Amino acid sequence: MTIGVCYFPEHWPSERWERDVAQMAEANIEYVRMAEFSWGRVEPQRGEFDFEWLDETVELVGEYGMQAVLCTPTATPPKWLVDEHPEIRQEDRDGNPRNWGSRRFTCFNSDTYRQETERIVRRVTERYADNHVVAGWQTDNEYGCHDTVRCYCDDCAAAFRDRLREKYESIDRLNEAWGTTFWSQQYESFAAVEPPRPTPADQHPARLLDYYRFANDSVVEYNRLHVDCIQEANDDWFVTHNFMGDFGHLDAYSLADDLDFLAWDSYPTGFVQDRRQGTPTPDELRAGDPDEVGMNHDIYRGAKREPFWVMEQQPGDVNWPPHAPQPADGAMRLWAHHAVAHGADAVLYFRWRRCLEGQEQYHAGLLEADGSPDRGYHEAVEVAEELFDLDPVDAPVAVLHDYENLWATDIQPHSPDWDYWAHLRAYYSAIRRHGVQADIVHPDTDLTDYSLVFAPAFHLVDAGRAATLRSYVENGGHVVFGARTGVKDRTNKLRDAPAPGPLAKLVGATVDQHESLPEQLQTRVEYAGKTYEYRTWAEWLTPDTASSIATYDSDVAGGRPAMTKREIGDGTVSYCGVWPQEDLADALVSNALDTADVSRTRRLPANVRVAHRDEYLWITNFGHESIDLAVSSDADFVVGGKTVDGYDVAVVEATLADIEIESG
Repeated sequence: MTIGVCYFPEHWPSERWERDVAQMAEANIEYVRMAEFSWGRVEPQRGEFDFEWLDETVELVGEYGMQAVLCTPTATPPKWLVDEHPEIRQEDRDGNPRNWGSRRFTCFNSDTYRQETERIVRRVTERYADNHVVAGWQTDNEYGCHDTVRCYCDDCAAAFRDRLREKYESIDRLNEAWGTTFWSQQYESFAAVEPPRPTPADQHPARLLDYYRFANDSVVEYNRLHVDCIQEANDDWFVTHNFMGDFGHLDAYSLADDLDFLAWDSYPTGFVQDRRQGTPTPDELRAGDPDEVGMNHDIYRGAKREPFWVMEQQPGDVNWPPHAPQPADGAMRLWAHHAVAHGADAVLYFRWRRCLEGQEQYHAGLLEADGSPDRGYHEAVEVAEELFDLDPVDAPVAVLHDYENLWATDIQPHSPDWDYWAHLRAYYSAIRRHGVQADIVHPDTDLTDYSLVFAPAFHLVDAGRAATLRSYVENGGHVVFGARTGVKDRTNKLRDAPAPGPLAKLVGATVDQHESLPEQLQTRVEYAGKTYEYRTWAEWLTPDTASSIATYDSDVAGGRPAMTKREIGDGTVSYCGVWPQEDLADALVSNALDTADVSRTRRLPANVRVAHRDEYLWITNFGHESIDLAVSSDADFVVGGKTVDGYDVAVVEATLADIEIESG
């Protein structure tokens, strides 16, 4: 297990570099990530390269016993390149170019920019091909940040038409697949198809979904260009990319085959403000939401079912959310342990020192602007001394997650309150509130090794995926489906059969009616002898071979089935037709875990999570109040002890059966 840091030597005078690197080594840092925004420094004028500054820093990193992670610098091309080729810029939906002056403004489908990308990536990778200090590479930086996955320029229009010709072969097949007779949206030729630019009313949902797929594939192709250049220079290097949290425009699974492992950038106190429903609590503003961060850990682990990296870990206050409260004492250490508990093999703090210039001056580093240690430095030093090598996470539960389902439900949310991430997290949080590890995986993943599978909003389903899940259940697996499952085909059209479509026989029930509900309408169900609340979405179910296990207890749906369950051999299939609020999610999930014989804790306190990795348990406290642990007499604490203070962590060699949370 490794701690690292992100460093920008180009921001500082050369006489500072050795002092910085020596101090990193003193802090037990092992990886130093550099150069992701350095194109203008590496190539200040076309064909004139300056590598001396980076050569010297890489050499220092090696001299002090650390390794470098270098980045291809293509997220920030220099001004001279844009002046030569303004056509490399993206265009927004209104046709306005995204101008030079920040980052991420170039088009993934620009032939010119792809050629320039290959040229600079080959130059920088060949420079370090034989350098033993360089361990690996990060491609580009945060693909799609600032809403830039989807470009609407002429290059993208031409590439989109080519993609549609390849996929549908004839325009008649496209018209049939999309369903273009609605509002006279037929096309006479592929040349007539445009990117989905602004219209007075909603865009056609099938057209949008295909454009989102196309834009995503454009990023995959662009990333593969980087990977090919890196591997040709030195195929012993690892290659990764730093994804983002709760980021829906880019399908992380689609890039996974080209990467050795996935990495992501974790900023807990920002995430609770800008990408999550609800008002953050004071504890969340100081330490974040453990399940929001944890679910992203598990997505990037689950994409390849192996350890991941946190390439950027929040080091203190940050510049980009609405507000920038200082993290609680201990939070920066807590986040590193939390990541490791979920399967991270490296956590790199962003960044080494607060910058004196540019757009991110209000983003903290491990060092203050004057070069003195900041709060995060001391916590990074502490956690570096506490980590040890571990086997990967072995999760007994899978949660099916598909970006295309996210895109389809976002295109037609049918409610202003619908949010795919929040709906997924309703189930995920209930799993984590019982101390159970979960892999977040693509629906095409082999599910054989999982005891239990959750499939919330499994919206776009075909016969192949239905057959895979049937086989899983017939061989003793357990599945819990959520609302909005099996509603549409893969083109984003409704079926001529009731939901859940191809899954109806497996579920043993169909959806009679559905409704989206505002807060002022009653939303209650009766389940297992108790009354619970749900929110936003409800489906009235008609059981066939399944049994009703919950009924509506409110308004016009009163008495109708809301949840069903069916036994198939040693397996079971449950269907939840509502978006469960916390108590209902806990009841449903805990019963499913027991049915699947998955070991769990009792419901944990709101801010406390338990995670099992290798032979150890991590008890992470994201709240300000301390908790007490009851553990078996032979349990061995390797970090902390039986009292876990606010924003603190304990690591104990034990199993879930060996521990109880006594207070909180």
